[in-house]
Amino acid sequence: MFIDSVKVFLKAGKGGNGCIAFRREKYVPRGGPSGGNGGNGGSIYFVSDLNVDHLIHLRYKPIIKAKNGTHGEGSNKNGKRGENTIVKVPVGTVVKDPDTGEILFDFSEPGMRYLAAKGGKGGRGNAAFKTPTRRAPRISEEGKPGEEKELLLELKTIADVGLVGFPNTGKSTFISKVSRAKPEIAEYPFTTLTPHPGVVELDGYRTFIIADIPGIIEGAAEGAGLGLRFLKHIERTRVLLFMIDGNPYSKRKPLEQLIVLLKEVKKYSKILFQKPKIIALNKIDLIHEEKDDIKEFVEYCNKENLQLFKISALKNEGIKPLLERLYSKMKEIKESVENGKI
Repeated sequence: MFIDSVKVFLKAGKGGNGCIAFRREKYVPRGGPSGGNGGNGGSIYFVSDLNVDHLIHLRYKPIIKAKNGTHGEGSNKNGKRGENTIVKVPVGTVVKDPDTGEILFDFSEPGMRYLAAKGGKGGRGNAAFKTPTRRAPRISEEGKPGEEKELLLELKTIADVGLVGFPNTGKSTFISKVSRAKPEIAEYPFTTLTPHPGVVELDGYRTFIIADIPGIIEGAAEGAGLGLRFLKHIERTRVLLFMIDGNPYSKRKPLEQLIVLLKEVKKYSKILFQKPKIIALNKIDLIHEEKDDIKEFVEYCNKENLQLFKISALKNEGIKPLLERLYSKMKEIKESVENGKI
């Protein structure tokens, strides 16, 4: 199973030292101890955010630190607390112990917060040690060190858009055209043995992640072919893009392909089947005229309210409108989640 993972080293802030000081003011004899406490060190928190889609930002900056607390001062001034560090991670991230593999936290929803490393406690100043019998203590505490640890972050949300299709329908060619991913492309089936996620970049700095995943065959929900592995991969995708082979010489007609794919997805998971679906009829450059099987396919999509796009991944035809629709659908889903409608 493809999982984007990264190991990070965390160092929470050290607590500030307590201060030894005595009150020295005119007309105030025997002013007494006035050393303030040190501030607590900053902690490190992970927070799940819908606007974060990957762990790349942590792969290149794996050392995460929080600020130290400041030292206490005279006149009973306590030190300032160290600033916490907030690290945003995608929904679907799992925090694990790298040695034991134990799952420490699972970010299954947006806005979840996990205390990954706690800051050290600030030391007490000498004013805190004053007692009726010890009126001028000359002792204070040093701040405690913050937690230091290694954690393993694994991202199981493979992509925003999952490509569903039989082998050799042009999924690998499509993703190589719309992103920088370089999946293997060949004329024999099952050339894609592991998922190939790619970042699609649109105008205006708009992006989403799409994944070319191993093709499935009839009986995939029961484990035939590579299908069971494939179906597990798309569980957390937000939109399903069904890639249909429009080649007139294909062994299966377009409508037969779509019906089998829908059947396998539904058989595997009804929740998965309810995800938004968009249909792409690929290889239209090979269709010289609309034959009966194509008309039948179009009529079925209209009847079932399935949005259909006719494209040629090889010739780059019809791809831009499809990508725009995928992005707008993604945006609709994110807004619905944020507003509590989903």
